[in-house]
Amino acid sequence: CSSTSSRQPSSTNPKHNTTQMDKNTIIGFVLIAAVLIGFSLWNQPSKEELARQQQTEQLEKKAQAEAQQKKIENEARKTATLQAAMADTSALFHTALNGTEQKVTLRNGKLQLELTSKGAIVEKAVIKGFQDRNNRPDVTLFSGQNQRLSYTLASKDGFINTADLYFTPSEQTDSTVTFTATAAAGKQLVLKYRLGKDYLLHATLSATGMDGILNPNTNTVDINWQERCAQQEKGFTFENRYATLTYHKTTGGTDYLSETSEKIDEPTEEKTDWVAFKNQFFSAVIIAKNDFQSGALLTSIPQEKGSGYLKHYQAKLKTFFDPTGRQPTELDFYYGPNDFRLLQQVERQSHFGKDLELQRLVYLGWPLFRIINRWFTLYVFDWLTGLNINMGIVLILITLLLKLITYPLVKKSYMSSAKMRVLKPKLDAATREFDKPEDQMKKQQAMMNEYAKYGVSPLSGCLPMLIQMPIWIAMFNFVPNAIQLRGQSFLWISDLSTYDPIIEWNTNLWLLGDHLSLTCILFCVANVLYSMMTMRQQRDQMVGQQAEQMKMMQWMMYFMPVMFFFMFNDYSSGLNFYYFISLFFSAAIMWMLRKTTNDEKLLAILEAHYQEAKDNPQKLKGLAARLQAMQEQQQEMQRRREQLGKK
Repeated sequence: CSSTSSRQPSSTNPKHNTTQMDKNTIIGFVLIAAVLIGFSLWNQPSKEELARQQQTEQLEKKAQAEAQQKKIENEARKTATLQAAMADTSALFHTALNGTEQKVTLRNGKLQLELTSKGAIVEKAVIKGFQDRNNRPDVTLFSGQNQRLSYTLASKDGFINTADLYFTPSEQTDSTVTFTATAAAGKQLVLKYRLGKDYLLHATLSATGMDGILNPNTNTVDINWQERCAQQEKGFTFENRYATLTYHKTTGGTDYLSETSEKIDEPTEEKTDWVAFKNQFFSAVIIAKNDFQSGALLTSIPQEKGSGYLKHYQAKLKTFFDPTGRQPTELDFYYGPNDFRLLQQVERQSHFGKDLELQRLVYLGWPLFRIINRWFTLYVFDWLTGLNINMGIVLILITLLLKLITYPLVKKSYMSSAKMRVLKPKLDAATREFDKPEDQMKKQQAMMNEYAKYGVSPLSGCLPMLIQMPIWIAMFNFVPNAIQLRGQSFLWISDLSTYDPIIEWNTNLWLLGDHLSLTCILFCVANVLYSMMTMRQQRDQMVGQQAEQMKMMQWMMYFMPVMFFFMFNDYSSGLNFYYFISLFFSAAIMWMLRKTTNDEKLLAILEAHYQEAKDNPQKLKGLAARLQAMQEQQQEMQRRREQLGKK
């Protein structure tokens, strides 16, 4: 789209105009730099403020040191208490504190879990049917000390932490196991697990005969859950953008901690149904039947590239616990892929009958873009993937379908530009006499009058193009989260879910990283060529100094693809390939429209419209009528100002 405004130079010499604009540009940059430097100097803290900052930092360091020392002392006391209980044969949980660790395996066709009797927790989760980044047949979500889970119960004399206890397994099958920790005769803590047919593990925690031991006034259990989220994909930087600690509010909707910054013990403001330790394509989720209380403390700490880990997650949660043992605490655990349709199915298998919205683990964008992806892209994607065709072909077909849907808007936009192009000689003639700066209002009026006469809307090319932007942004959110692209090859691309390097090196270069992605290069080159095509089209319809200004601004149009290269070099090849194909088809459509548009016939149609409107002004409609009314209003205002000036 183009603007109807035009600034006229004081001289008609193009060389003089360009020189003058160069001077103005330099002066503008100098003034901006001066303002920034002055603002920076003005905002520098005073000596008093620097002293206060140093004092605050010292106090913070002191508080951190005291907290660390307190933690060490608490650990020492805890260790001493445990050692005393282990040595005292009459102490509660004496047997459980001195037990032997045993391993238990639960499995089905999609998930294999290894549980340890030390703490009665899941120690390893293997998701079947998905290759890992080292081409092994299954994905190990976590193992060993990379995930830890403990339950803390309030007793009359202190606290009981399940992480310190050795449970005894019983009633074991491929899908069930019962862990029991004996405090004394007839006094037990029991954890039962049952693995479903897919990725859902049901757990219950209950106390038997513990009335005299547990605090009867405390009906909650503290849950401390931690995980070092392992890198599962080749592209660390790209995967890290989608690794987030996510939680679901009981009132509806999800929230998450920052993907990039360190967050420690961030409190939740509402009750939550579940908390997820999420990476790009897989998640571990804990779900409470009776909700997690508000004020849960959540932590997400980004890890260094090359460590093999994305984030360190921690969730400190509270949920219902019955110290009398009449009602168990019920939890569900999900260990599986972030697949939108699968998560909808798994939610129906939950034992709690709550609207969990687990599918929100697949991020589909802000509300407008989410609507597009949720009710259009997903259905089209499901239909195409159901045809069992290559995922690269699926992306091409989605692109073609979107271009087909938006074609009427694109054509309308192009025809608006074409009308302005064929009218350019008339606009030049109509505005040629208004060269003086004080004639700018008259020049605008003359241009609007020409547009109105021929029924052309200078803005009609803008809206259709803007309507297409939500589709681009929606696909920006959809493609990186589509697990169906993971591990899928197409042409030279070995995995559509990550970058496709044509060259790699060991050193991480600033902005560039450690590789060059071929699809990113293709996308950026296509973007440059498409920008050249659109700029040429815009120049053909511009009047007077607008064309000169366009030449001056070309470098900005070329700068955007360069910026995109540094942004998208780490992005998935599937997303870059989609944008490349989209630009290719956009250029093809524009070329076809240009070839099939007869400028002489189009001008004749506009001339006929002009004659019709000239013979019958009542037929002026839409923007043409509004432009004419605006022109008449401006002329009346100008006439009144001139009359007041004479008085």
